[in-house]
Amino acid sequence: MTNLESRPAVRTVQIATEYTGQRIDNYLFHTLKGVPKSLIYRILRTGEVRVNGGRIRPTYRLQAGDQIRLPPLRLPTQESLTKPPSSLLRQLEHAILLEDAEVLVLNKPTGIAVHKGSGLPFGVIEALRALRPGPYLELAHRLDRDTSGCLVLAKTPQALAAVHKALRAGTMDKRYLALVCGRWEKGTCNVSLPLRKNVLRSGERRVEVLFDGKQSHTRFKPISLWQRATLLEATLHTGRTHQIRVHAAHSGHPVAGDDKYGDSHCNQSMRRLGLRRLFLHAHSIMFTLGKREVCVSAPLTQDLKDVVEQLETN
Repeated sequence: MTNLESRPAVRTVQIATEYTGQRIDNYLFHTLKGVPKSLIYRILRTGEVRVNGGRIRPTYRLQAGDQIRLPPLRLPTQESLTKPPSSLLRQLEHAILLEDAEVLVLNKPTGIAVHKGSGLPFGVIEALRALRPGPYLELAHRLDRDTSGCLVLAKTPQALAAVHKALRAGTMDKRYLALVCGRWEKGTCNVSLPLRKNVLRSGERRVEVLFDGKQSHTRFKPISLWQRATLLEATLHTGRTHQIRVHAAHSGHPVAGDDKYGDSHCNQSMRRLGLRRLFLHAHSIMFTLGKREVCVSAPLTQDLKDVVEQLETN
């Protein structure tokens, strides 16, 4: 049975200057470690969390001096939290591409979710907090579980706010390498198709191109062309769920290894070349942080390099 702190009580927290501009939901994820995200969103939705005496949305951005009312919650003690295995901690330690006082950029391995949930006791953020048990570490953005490559984490509230500002303004340069099915004959092109996310009864997320969806823009540039597949560089100008995968599939060239939006015959063909995963890799990221520019790249993992070599020799 989980060991829980007893006699929870209402708390009032005053927001310090360094949290100015942070979303209330992200602040609560950090403050209420171990509390499920579903519960945090529920207490926001029902008004159990209040700011300056009033109800707020999860997107509310904090201001210095705000008074936050937190309802009674039974928080797991540190001992009760699941500890990530040492093998994962070693893997992530070796995958750190850049780290300083403000940010940490990870070459996220495929198959690891960025945070716990849906039956997963931990993800990248929980494991990195075990590696870096400092006062602050937050995901600055997300990658799908099966996508590898550059993932930015903020080590200060100011860095988190700066990265989020760059994302909202479209000034963050995020580039991916994607192997798509078939020979791409469109050259460098821009795909602007609105996307809408739906959640099926099973809980599965699925994204569709629908006119009432959110504006979405991807730039595709061919890097290497073969008869049965093409290696593309995909630059995101917006950051929607599954954006590259859906835009590529809608263009007639689904990402190889994509079991959700892909082509089964293509996936079988790529498996014969050794592809055992989604071929989507966040290979570079660039953004401004204060007066400096952060620019990081992550090389293709060896398994993806092997598939490219097979295409070049067959």
